[in-house]
Amino acid sequence: MNAATLVPGSAGDATHLRIRDDIIFGRLAPAQKLRLERLRDDYAVSVTTLREVMGRLAAEGLILFEAQKGFEVAPISVTDLREISDMRALLECHAIGPSFAAGDLEWEAQVVATHHKLSRMESRMLQGDRSVTATWKRYDREFHLALIGACGSSELLATHQRIFDRFQRYQVLLVMFRGEAATREHDALLEAALTRDTAKAQAILRKHIGACIEYTVAHGLFDPSGEA
Repeated sequence: MNAATLVPGSAGDATHLRIRDDIIFGRLAPAQKLRLERLRDDYAVSVTTLREVMGRLAAEGLILFEAQKGFEVAPISVTDLREISDMRALLECHAIGPSFAAGDLEWEAQVVATHHKLSRMESRMLQGDRSVTATWKRYDREFHLALIGACGSSELLATHQRIFDRFQRYQVLLVMFRGEAATREHDALLEAALTRDTAKAQAILRKHIGACIEYTVAHGLFDPSGEA
C-alpha cells in the first residue's frame, strides 16, 4: 500500500489523517484493538475505505496486523524508541547539509518563524501548562521540518515524516518535555541554521534526539523490562 492508493482530498485520505493523528496524540492507545465495525461508526466511512487506511497506517508503522487477531495500534517500548530515534537522527543529520547549503531568504524566514512559535509554547510548558502539549509538539515538528525543508529531496522528506510521526507519538504519550535543556538546544539549532554551521547543527541534533531516550529511562517512563 502506498500513498497513491488514496486520492488526496478523498474520504480515505481524510480518514487516514484523522486516525493517524488519533494514534500520534494518544486518543487511540498503544496496543488498542481496532475493530473495523466500530471504526466505521466512529469515523463515518465504509469498511472498504478503512481497510485501505489500515494498510497505509501499517506501512507507516503506526498499526500492526495479524491474520488471526486483526488490527491494533502499535505498542511502545524502549527498543522501538531507540530504533526510531537512531533513524530520525540519521535522516535529519543527513538532510541538514544540503538544506543549509541551498536555503535562501525565504527558508531563513520560515526557520525563524517556526522557532518563534515553538519558543512561545516552550515558555508555557516551562510554566507548567500542559494544556498546550499538542500545540507544542506541532510547532516542534514544524521547526525541525523547516530546518531540513530546503534539502531538495522529496523522498528524504517523506521518509523523515514517517519516522517523525512515530517519534512524536512517544513524545506526546510520555510527555517527554525536557525543559530548559531542550529549549536551549532549539535556540542553538536556530543559530546554527542562520550561520549555516552544518557540523554544529548535526552535533546538536544527535544530542537533542538521543537525550529523549535518556529522559524516558531517568524518569521511569518505561519499566525495567523495556516495555511501557
